[in-house]
Amino acid sequence: MTRFLGPLDSAGRVPPLQQTRVASFLISAHGALARQLAVALPGQLKAGWQTELNAQLYRETEIVSLLMRATSWLPDFSLPYLVLSWEAAWLPKPVAGVADRKLAMTIDIAALGHAVHGAIRPAALLPVEASAEDPFVVALRRIEFESSRLIQAQIHFLKGEELRPVREAVSAAVEARHRQVGKLWAELLEGIGIGREANGE
Repeated sequence: MTRFLGPLDSAGRVPPLQQTRVASFLISAHGALARQLAVALPGQLKAGWQTELNAQLYRETEIVSLLMRATSWLPDFSLPYLVLSWEAAWLPKPVAGVADRKLAMTIDIAALGHAVHGAIRPAALLPVEASAEDPFVVALRRIEFESSRLIQAQIHFLKGEELRPVREAVSAAVEARHRQVGKLWAELLEGIGIGREANGE
């Protein structure tokens, strides 16, 4: 097991199989967030936190588009099973203890977003020798930069006054999503020869 992606080729590029696995996971997670946000957000925004989540909807779509174009794809016969397991994990889980079902769904979406943007640090997988001209390398760095900004949207909503009466339920939802995302990410990395310490565990 190693801490970084590689071994890099002579041009400093990440192996295509590793690119394919990492990109597939990230596309699955960010794509799920985009789909759920598109459904959850109302046609007419009525609260300040909704504007943040609306902006996140388009950023998630941008991340998916970037990865699809920046990745050097390789056929991987294990992907159908892996993608099915990831997609099942991202399914909405309305937060228990919240009477308003739409609000309960929105809390779960924000909790999932908080986990995806907070628990996954793709740029940390890159060795210093990775080529700054490789589109995949640039994409991972861009995604991590965007995640540090996007997580503020979840924090703004999850810590808002509107959720004060259900704060314990919100905290439990966030912790559960972090455990879930962290476990799946660690399993993915182990599958491509990267140890758990690379993910800060």
